Amino acid sequence: MKKINNRNKTNLFKKIFIKICRILGFEIIDQSNFSSPTLRKNLDDTLSTQGKKSITIPMGQINIKKKVRSLKIIVRTCTSELIMDQNKRRIFDCEKNEYTFRTLRSLIKAINKAKEKFKNINFELIITDTNSPEKDLQIIEEILKGSEIKNKVVSINLDKFKNKIKDGYSKAKFSNMANFYNSLLIAKNEEADLIYFVEDDYLHSPDSMVEMIFSYEKFYSLFSQEVVLLPSDYPYLYTKDENTKVYLGEKKHWRLVSESLVTFMTSKTLIDKHFSELEIMGLEWIDPWEKPLHKIYNSYPCLSPIPSLAVHCANINSIFGVSPFINLKKLWNDNED
Repeated sequence: MKKINNRNKTNLFKKIFIKICRILGFEIIDQSNFSSPTLRKNLDDTLSTQGKKSITIPMGQINIKKKVRSLKIIVRTCTSELIMDQNKRRIFDCEKNEYTFRTLRSLIKAINKAKEKFKNINFELIITDTNSPEKDLQIIEEILKGSEIKNKVVSINLDKFKNKIKDGYSKAKFSNMANFYNSLLIAKNEEADLIYFVEDDYLHSPDSMVEMIFSYEKFYSLFSQEVVLLPSDYPYLYTKDENTKVYLGEKKHWRLVSESLVTFMTSKTLIDKHFSELEIMGLEWIDPWEKPLHKIYNSYPCLSPIPSLAVHCANINSIFGVSPFINLKKLWNDNED
């Protein structure tokens, strides 16, 4: 009986200690059963609290300095051009509209998963389109209609950009520049904490939005400044012998990179501050087109996930396309209509 009483006293003390730690905001770990009594979670669950703290075992806790309350995802679509100014075919050898449709379906799945996790974040999905046939726009509308995500479709009047964009570019290049410029204007004129610019040939994993939001808050708090996040682990960044650093996100490793394509997530604060530099990409084509972005990365950390959260569906031999170590065929099939 004496042993039982001692055990009861120990259990009572343990419960009181856990309650005190929870009130004070401290987290404790019970390594005997791989759990956190204060969080009421197993240690392989998501331990972070969005907008409050990021917790990584065994590295501990980072208090969040900037809470995300809203995210606008701006998808630039054009189903009439397979690959800009190229005759190459894409992986899986489909028409361009199929990549656009599957990109949207994958994004919607990722946003819905994020909505379940982050009840207090407002999400909006904006489609900015150039030159897509009416039948493709109708399918895009149908995909959005079933999503239960706030959304809108903007068909761009290219004539508005003829006096802004320099002459001499191909129709496809002009359209691409106008679409990005229009996306920038949307980002500038609407309120949001984060803006995610997306091209219409990126298949997203279901956990991509959750990981990117958690990781943005963590990295902003870690670096004490704005950051840029890429969804894709680009093959071409492994062809260069340059120094990098690796950081722990929520469930992924992220590495510091100095270049990207034009699918990226960052804050409206950064976009407003550097709008004139980004605007150059909508006015003239500098080789490489992303050069103004790369200059911004000299001042702000740009991070890429390992392995990839989204795959760029380019030609299989393109170093700007298919990310390594991803089951792309499954990702492709999972987003079929």
